[in-house]
Amino acid sequence: MLGDYRITGRGAAEIADSVERGVGRGALAPGDPLPPLRELATALGVNPNTVAAAYRTLRERGVIETAGRRGSRVRQRPATAPRESVRVEPPPGGVDLSTGNPDPALLPPLAAAFAASADRAARAPVLYGAPDTDPGFASLARAALDADGVPAGPLAVTSGSLDAIERVLTAHLRPGDAVAVEDPGWGSLLDLVPALGLRPVPVPVDDSGPLPADLERALAQGARAALVTDRAQNPTGAALTDRRAGELRAVLAARPETLLIEDDHGHGIVDLPLHPLAGATHRWALVRSTAKAYGPDLRLAVLTGDPLTVDRVRGRQRLGPGWVSHLLQQAVAHLWEAGTTRPEQVAGSYGARRSALIGALAARGVAAHGRSGMNVWVPVPDETGPVARLLQAGWAAAPGARFRIASPPGLRLTVSPLSEADIERAAADVAAALRPTGGGRFD
Repeated sequence: MLGDYRITGRGAAEIADSVERGVGRGALAPGDPLPPLRELATALGVNPNTVAAAYRTLRERGVIETAGRRGSRVRQRPATAPRESVRVEPPPGGVDLSTGNPDPALLPPLAAAFAASADRAARAPVLYGAPDTDPGFASLARAALDADGVPAGPLAVTSGSLDAIERVLTAHLRPGDAVAVEDPGWGSLLDLVPALGLRPVPVPVDDSGPLPADLERALAQGARAALVTDRAQNPTGAALTDRRAGELRAVLAARPETLLIEDDHGHGIVDLPLHPLAGATHRWALVRSTAKAYGPDLRLAVLTGDPLTVDRVRGRQRLGPGWVSHLLQQAVAHLWEAGTTRPEQVAGSYGARRSALIGALAARGVAAHGRSGMNVWVPVPDETGPVARLLQAGWAAAPGARFRIASPPGLRLTVSPLSEADIERAAADVAAALRPTGGGRFD
């Protein structure tokens, strides 16, 4: 059926995942029709209601669309942000572990930084024709990148990581191009890629990051770009080790035409060293946002890369917003200079909660992952039941559907809202909500 691609599965989740794998690999192209419900049910030996549930899940994820009597088909252009709509609201008095937000108690006070920035603007306002990057901010950002071994390159400032990644992708790729993405991975990024008309190719990850053999496979299948999270990977907490980074650099160096984009949003909240891949290919970019360390409302990210990539980003930016406010840039520079936050203390706080939760889950026979950052990933056989049971127990967990293409189900738990006293109760309720599951990679 559907040419050479055969949809498989016995349950609704398995059937939906099979279709998503076909879309991700390009075996099911935009516009391809899917078999009628009863026809597929007969072929798989399952109840038509099972296929109907699978198709409903695929519609909710934006993978397929239904056009009345014409049946269901792969979407020409996936919905802009279907994953963000897969949310659960905590019950009254409950604890929301689903948001991915930092702990407000670990964010720095901003009043002094913005007062200093406003005072400077009053004395010397920024006018048209000024550099798009504040020189003081650029100097501090470049020094931090140099300290982490990131290759020399020009800088740009964007309105957050996703803005930077979108600009880099559109600077080099065209609709129809394939992009290697982490699976599970950042839901907003998994939405962005198809929204740009690009085709995501999933690359499985383990605690040390993307699996080299799978990245090599994705590139061999025609992926023109690769997106890699260096530390605090969302949702799994994976972080590149020195060995894994070397393996990935070797894969990329064998295909130097690949566009490499690294996301180091964990800068400032992790105490693991950075192992950059930058420089393994001719075209590369590394982006660092301030969202996790200083608050999501500071819409600012530092982008560096090869000269052509950064020049294209800055040139296109001038035709849109022009630049990111110097008030923001100078406020962040003030925070950096003042040492308002101590990354080792922030990382230690998240690390203690993360390790305690993983340990408490392990003591109850539940495998969980979270090497860095503020999230813990729990593989589960099914997402719907555990999410519902956790809600009844007073916890909101993020369904793994927000972060997956072809990888198996899971739950993301953000440790930011957890106090030390919460952890044992949370672990007990998670264990009660699901059956223990294990695994080294997230599948």
